[in-house]
Order: sequence, then structure tokens, then C-alpha cells
Amino acid sequence: MEALKQENRVFHPPADFVKGAAIPSMDAYNKLCAEANADYDGFWSRLAKENLYWKKPFTKILDESEAPFYKWFEDGTTNASYNCLDRQVENGLGNKKAIIFEADDGAVTNVSYQELLERVCKMANALRKMGIKSGDRVIIYMSMSIEGVVAMQACARIGAIHSVVFGGFSAKSLQERIVDVGACAVITADEQLRGGKALPLKVIVDEGLALGGCEKIKNVIVYKRTGGNIPMTAGLDSWMHEVIANESTTCEPEWVSAEHPLFILYTSGSTGKPKGVQHSTGGYLLWAILTMKWTFDIKPDDVFWCTADIGWVTGHSYITYGPLAVGATEIVFEGVPTYPNAGRFWSTIQKHSATIFYTAPTAIRSLIKASSNDEAVHPRAMTYLPCASWVL
Repeated sequence: MEALKQENRVFHPPADFVKGAAIPSMDAYNKLCAEANADYDGFWSRLAKENLYWKKPFTKILDESEAPFYKWFEDGTTNASYNCLDRQVENGLGNKKAIIFEADDGAVTNVSYQELLERVCKMANALRKMGIKSGDRVIIYMSMSIEGVVAMQACARIGAIHSVVFGGFSAKSLQERIVDVGACAVITADEQLRGGKALPLKVIVDEGLALGGCEKIKNVIVYKRTGGNIPMTAGLDSWMHEVIANESTTCEPEWVSAEHPLFILYTSGSTGKPKGVQHSTGGYLLWAILTMKWTFDIKPDDVFWCTADIGWVTGHSYITYGPLAVGATEIVFEGVPTYPNAGRFWSTIQKHSATIFYTAPTAIRSLIKASSNDEAVHPRAMTYLPCASWVL
């Protein structure tokens, strides 16, 4: 393959694109900065009021009294799931596609905002029936799936704090996070599919629980993804489809303080003991919304695709919360970029008419390597990128 060339030219966007952009010019950007510098509290108060639904409006904006433990909008109450789902349905987007799910084998499932809201409500009601309440911690150990998004949103809906563990982590890594966060439940799947192979999840959960220190776990909820033969422990394990079967499709949200923890996500542990990072509801969700608008310049007719995993914070922000909170249509992809060939990304973009593609340099480097090794790629993989926007 010809050596990559260094490119120093600047390619300015078309005038029509600029005209409709959320921040159309450097002058507009500087105006935002000037507003923030002139009245920092007022700037963020305005944005919070414009972009989030508040059950109880906040009167406090920024509390710096215990810096660096800052508090934002702390006396206001809201709910992340309501902001992501109910608001879209109430605004007439119930029939709009919320998620285009492409499975590892290429099968596609579309879920509307109304359908997603109903699925989240059924799951939230099931969690409540199990005794899981606001402030409880729930571990989610799943691969990319609609059910993974539903599990996270359901926790947010009842005020439970989710801690997602990447589906590629070991039993020991899972056990460490269960113990440290003090989880009372685990939501997982029988297996996950990656690159045409079924890989264990529930078995790894069992191994993790057997390592000890997990006595607080009272429920393990299992999504039947592959139907593989796995052990189920009576009194502890439940199939997801069974626990939600008779639940209502409506669920009153738990209205929580803006400072209520939305999730705790752990570092990888590659440089020592994994460290849990807590994100609060109001400030986190506001920034996820604003980056969708300002960085990705999301529009109502866009199809947004972030290739991250929900096990990472990028997946939290740009799969589970950000796109849904702005009423976007997003792609959720189960597979890997090199299966069945290294053209998978490009064929997926083309199939679903994706307009904004958010991926990592690591993924692009792996595809360049695959191309140089003469692996099968999409005919236009390295020459035609049918997306309006790219973010690396």
C-alpha cells in the first residue's frame, strides 16, 4: 500500500453547512466564550434551563464551598431517563427511530422512541419489584445491545446507580468492581457475539461471584442473547424476558437531585487498582447534550454512529445518553470492524445512511493495516467515506 502522505491543507465546509451549524463561525464561538467569561453562573444556568427538564427548578447554580468537590444545580430535581425518552415522545418523536441495532451477523432491529420508553419502563418496574431502589448500585456486564442501553436507562429511571463493566473484562476484574461499588444486583447476558463467535458472560459472572465478597448481590438478571446452555441458580438468577413479561409499560421516574450519582465507571486498572469515577446526573447530562449539539452539530435528520462500547465513558455519553437526550437516531453496533471483512464499517455506514461517524484512531489504524495485508475490504473503503461528519 502506498505510504500515507502528510496533508497540511485546510478544507472549509460548504456555505450551506456553515449556515445551519450550531456554532457557524469563530465569531459565534467567541461570543459563547465571552458570555461565559462575563457571567459564568448565568451562562450555565441559561443552558441548563434550555436543555434539561426540571421537575423542580434549581435556584442554586454553582456551589464552590467544598472545592474541588463542586456542586451544580443541586437543589433542582430531574431524571436522566425522562430527559432522554419521555421528552422525545411528548415532543412528537414517538415514532422516530431511536436505535438502529446491527447485530454481529448483520441482522438489523429498529426501535422507536415510544418502543424504547416502554422497554425501559418494563425493566425499571422489574427492578423496583426486586427491591432495587434509588441509591442502590447495579453492575451491568453486557455487550453492545439494545438491552444494554435499556438496562442503563432503567437504572437511571428509578435512581439506581449503574456501574457498567466492559464485556471483555475477566471474572476477577468484575468481582473487584462488584465489591468496591457495593452492588446489589448484576444485569448480564448468557453470551455475547463478536466476530462470529459466542463468548461467555454469565459463566464469567458466576466465576466472579465465587471469588467472594459479593454477598450483597441478591439478583442476577440474564438477557438470553444466544440461547447457549448456561447454569442458572434458583433464587438468584432470573431471565430478563421473564421478569419483564408482565410489567407495565409506564413507570413514574424517580426525581433526583441534579447532584444524585447517575453512574460510577471504573478505570481499566492497567496502572494499579481500578478507580471508580462518579458522575452526577444534571451536570453530566447537560454536557453530553451540549457536545452533541456543539461538537457533532447534530440535526434532526442525522443518523449518528459512535463505535465505542457502553463499557467505556464514550459509550455512556454518545450511545446511552447524549444521542437520546437530543432526539437523534443512532446506530448501535454489536460486532467488530473486521468481521466478516475489514469493510464492515463502511458497509454499515452505507446501509443505514449514517451522517455522523465517531470512531477512534485505533480502529482506523487497524483497518489500514488490514488493507495493507490484502484482507477483503469494501471496494470503496479507503477512498469513499459517505458521511457528512467524522470525529476521531
